[in-house]
Amino acid sequence: MIHRATPSSAASRDAADDVVPSTPPAPATPRPAQRVTVRRAVMRDLDAIVELRLALLRLHAENPLHGRIRADAPLRARRLYAQQLRALDEVIFLAERDGVPIGVLRCARSSGTPMLDPVMYSYVSSVYVVPAARRQGVLRALLRAAERWCRRRGLEEMRLHNSADDAVANSAWDALGFELAEVVRVRRLR
Repeated sequence: MIHRATPSSAASRDAADDVVPSTPPAPATPRPAQRVTVRRAVMRDLDAIVELRLALLRLHAENPLHGRIRADAPLRARRLYAQQLRALDEVIFLAERDGVPIGVLRCARSSGTPMLDPVMYSYVSSVYVVPAARRQGVLRALLRAAERWCRRRGLEEMRLHNSADDAVANSAWDALGFELAEVVRVRRLR
């Protein structure tokens, strides 16, 4: 599925790309406040990025596309994410709570067909929040950082794919303003 939306106007245009503080909603039982920070990932974050991305793939083990994890996936992931961290037209944001990685989001400048507007847009991928940190504003904080990155590059639309069979992801992206625009189908030829 491809979801797309224009970034919300509520996001601040003045905050830095590198650090986005977000305060999670108050828990039902008293505990010390834990601060969530979103920052641009750097090469020293590669191990955490690979771990989070592989956790996302394992989450979808039954999916016809994402369930076919290769035996050498960790090595391939390291190479791919190292290349993406060095790329000039994309960014990986890392969410942390008390210095511990709890979420990841990749955002890349992409071109569409020259016959449709917009010609350039932001493609969001590799989005994952660890289960223990879900429903605490982590995804929203990652998306705010991505929106700022997009606006600074003149991008006015964000698109993403998510697994059609993931009701939680579908609900989250709907709540964040992404509308369903396309369905990806698979037919194996073997």
